[in-house]
Amino acid sequence: MMEKSVKNIFVAGAISPQMIMDGISKHANKTNIGAHSLFLGQIRADEIGDKTVSAIEYTANTELALVQMTTIRENIFEKYPLTCLHVYHSLGSIKVGEICFFVFVSSERRKAAIAACEELVERVKKELPIWGKEIFTDDSYQWKENKS
Repeated sequence: MMEKSVKNIFVAGAISPQMIMDGISKHANKTNIGAHSLFLGQIRADEIGDKTVSAIEYTANTELALVQMTTIRENIFEKYPLTCLHVYHSLGSIKVGEICFFVFVSSERRKAAIAACEELVERVKKELPIWGKEIFTDDSYQWKENKS
């Protein structure tokens, strides 16, 4: 029986523009790719009641999340004709305006890349044990509720 390859999706801190650019540029020499679909999750300064979000502090059950991500990854590759798929999610405190979630999917054709990217984002948000604590400008906090 072949052992599953578990890829670490977690990044300490915000996902930098350089990391995004590097991820994309590594695919320039792959001549069988005709489409890329990307999703970037950015921290918003939501107003909740009379408070404003200044950051989100992400934590996770990393071991379980990585096992679940491996299954999701396999499911997505079975369903769509993809060339590659990359997921990165931040851990720690991420400030308003910073990127916390990066999904990058490549395929020969655009429809597969777009559909796979959308499904992947939804499944990560719903299925992985990742939690966000919204930190307000007054240093109070509340646990974030995921919405579409």
